[in-house]
Amino acid sequence: MKVKQISVFLENKSGRLYEVCDCLARHNVNIRALSIAETADYGVLRLIVNQPDEATRALSNEGFTVSETEVIAVEVPDKPGGLAQVLQSLYQERMNIEYLYCFVEKSGESAIVVFRIEDLEKGIEAIQRAGFVVMQGEDVYKL
Repeated sequence: MKVKQISVFLENKSGRLYEVCDCLARHNVNIRALSIAETADYGVLRLIVNQPDEATRALSNEGFTVSETEVIAVEVPDKPGGLAQVLQSLYQERMNIEYLYCFVEKSGESAIVVFRIEDLEKGIEAIQRAGFVVMQGEDVYKL
């Protein structure tokens, strides 16, 4: 039920995001979701891709600093309050959310929320008890 997320550390300079995307394109890796967090000197690009192992290998071979992290992806109703409902299940368990980002699968159906939480197994149990679907990595990679 966990998803491999690729994190790439990038200097804050022109062209670095392009270089990552170009590398992935040349290796036939398709981006499913991404998030960028930045400071004055560097950024952290977080990616969900269709081929995480190939992405890690290709980016590492081209000199990027890359790491893999396990996250969870949850189907959330694409409606007002959908995110609040799944967050409530984590709040009730007093679980800390390190970060999250979202993408919409198809408008009007489901949104996918990617979570990094302090205890993935406990988080998965809480979210499933609340009636939400925690997606398999293979299903997320195929979106």
